[in-house]
Amino acid sequence: MVVRTAGLDTAARAGATGGADTGARWRAGWSAPVQRPSSGFEESWAETGFDRQSVRQVVRVTGGGSGARIRLSNRYGTGPLTVDGASLALAGEGAAVRPGTLRPLTFDGAPSVLIPAGGEVVSDLAELPVGPFSPLTVTVYFAGPTGPATFHAQAYATSFRASGDRTADAGADGFVERTHSWYYLSGVELTGGDAPASDVSGTVVAFGDSLTDGFGSTAGADRRYPDALAERLRAAGHSWAVLNAGIGGNLLLNDSPWYGERASARFDRDVLDKPGVRSVIVLVGLNDIGFSEVDLPTYRPNPQVSVAELTAGYGELVERAHRRGVKVIGGTVLPFKGAEYHTPRAEAKRVAINEWIRTSGVFDAMADFAAALATPDDIETLNPAYDSGDHKHPNDAGYRVMAGAVPLGSL
Repeated sequence: MVVRTAGLDTAARAGATGGADTGARWRAGWSAPVQRPSSGFEESWAETGFDRQSVRQVVRVTGGGSGARIRLSNRYGTGPLTVDGASLALAGEGAAVRPGTLRPLTFDGAPSVLIPAGGEVVSDLAELPVGPFSPLTVTVYFAGPTGPATFHAQAYATSFRASGDRTADAGADGFVERTHSWYYLSGVELTGGDAPASDVSGTVVAFGDSLTDGFGSTAGADRRYPDALAERLRAAGHSWAVLNAGIGGNLLLNDSPWYGERASARFDRDVLDKPGVRSVIVLVGLNDIGFSEVDLPTYRPNPQVSVAELTAGYGELVERAHRRGVKVIGGTVLPFKGAEYHTPRAEAKRVAINEWIRTSGVFDAMADFAAALATPDDIETLNPAYDSGDHKHPNDAGYRVMAGAVPLGSL
């Protein structure tokens, strides 16, 4: 078993060669921002973790290649995490994998790895032809108790759990338990393939809260707005990866035990440190506005946050991105009249923030999501044709309209 003593493989994070993958050049394929264990949205396995169990997770990469590797994060673990086995395959139906595609994964040549508390590891290269928008299955086995699991709460995809070591199983037998979260899996990176040499380093990151994460979209269908944006870019001839760095309930200015570290604290990790990042679309602030209008246990912290504080927070993100040569597209905050935390005060903040995003010149470009999804005769209200039902989150059609509101030339 490999024991990793460092918390982060910085060379690999930057897309450089390293480990058992000497000669490979890596680019982003998929990622998810990780969170501390909680049960905020629905039942998950995060608080109990795993013991003598395999977890099988399905993700869709936005690019292609001839090989892949995965990243596993123990960022919120209270102790070392032993991963006793892992495998990668092209996804089949449900928990099954496509015949002939299952590949065992190793870590510096070993089948198991010890990840320190707070750390992250990257697997070795697995030779596997992967086409654009291929769904991949990652199976990880834990022979002993993991304790509470670092995870991503709202995957809008199905993850499966089974007793015993199922990393070599191509079938779905035994995977009878399901949730809609991802566990420990924080990234998939690709190498090789037919992407043009001038295009392989392009990564676009969609950054924000549940509107980016995809709340209200059809689970398992990859219909979040970043998914639709990736398809739009591919149709326009770009092979850039599009990464979804949304966390449901996330706040710009405050950490939340339910909804992740504040956006400003996780910006480097979830955006700027990704391989080949060229641009980021920032859509966050709705929860900072809305949480202060209600007093519910899940909507805390809930201080009154001013427009000036929020615009200063946006400005800080832009400055940090520009120092790394990354362009920033500002997304206007969607209308949410009729939602539980809409009030005249909250609406006034939304209007002021959107005007600032449109006119301040702080951002390199602007995606006017609010204008695209508002009801034509009531700009405070989400168009019913695009409303998932809670008056603040779009449905599949609305997320596709959001993707269409992003000016591709700004990316």
